[in-house]
Amino acid sequence: MTEQRPVSQTVTDAKAVKVPTLPDAQKITEVTHWTDRLFSFRVTRPASLRFRSGEFVMIGLMGEPDPKTGKQKPLLRAYSIASPSWDEELEFYSIKVQDGPLTSRLQHIQPGDELILRPKPVGTLVHDALLPGKRLWLFATGTGFAPFASLLRDPQTYEDYDEVIMTHTCREVGELTYGARLIESLKSDELMVELIGAENLGKLRYYPTTTREQSPKMGRITDLMRDGTVFRDLGVPQPTPGTDRAMVCGNLAFNLEIKEMLEGYGLEEGANSDPKHYVVEKAFLD
Repeated sequence: MTEQRPVSQTVTDAKAVKVPTLPDAQKITEVTHWTDRLFSFRVTRPASLRFRSGEFVMIGLMGEPDPKTGKQKPLLRAYSIASPSWDEELEFYSIKVQDGPLTSRLQHIQPGDELILRPKPVGTLVHDALLPGKRLWLFATGTGFAPFASLLRDPQTYEDYDEVIMTHTCREVGELTYGARLIESLKSDELMVELIGAENLGKLRYYPTTTREQSPKMGRITDLMRDGTVFRDLGVPQPTPGTDRAMVCGNLAFNLEIKEMLEGYGLEEGANSDPKHYVVEKAFLD
């Protein structure tokens, strides 16, 4: 089993940064290719942008010119902000879809390029949508890890709960690298330790699984929950409305399956206007 090394690009020459020409333009400052299917990138943050960790914004590029009029329209998609609300830049985590209208082009961006970013954050994966609880479950597949990359670097996540369990299911080991590196850095980064506190970071537990390539823990997280493996491995009981809260971000089939399971445990879906036991992100590209 070999791990693919991430390849990063950053802005090294200030002169390389172009003057904005797109509407709501921000500049790419760093690009990292994690696998042949996954990459992350960082962009400048609009001075006026305020968001809650876990929210998403619309980002994109200009579409191809209309054959008849020659006019171009913005090609936008919803992307969860992977950076925490206090970060000076914005980070995003994306798949590469070779025939995708946006990602087929987005995967080729380089530091200094421009990106359209509509500074109107929204989303359901926020602390305000959950009632107080003791244990927080974060369920992700693929690039659904992105909003949790934001929440895991937010002090409130640890202040609100006694235990935080991050589960991440991918097909191959390399697809876990982005999340694994981030969680590893939380406990070694002096800034994060100072901001969140070593004792609080001790509340975080990481449970990665793969479904195709061999790894220490194989299987879909839903199957491992259904047969009780997850709860035995972690030494925790099944979720209950009295103690457990959950956030879910993955492909549609995964979201629906987890939603059904959580409701089977007695948990109710919440919203910004009506906090309950769990929330699901519906705007997700994978």
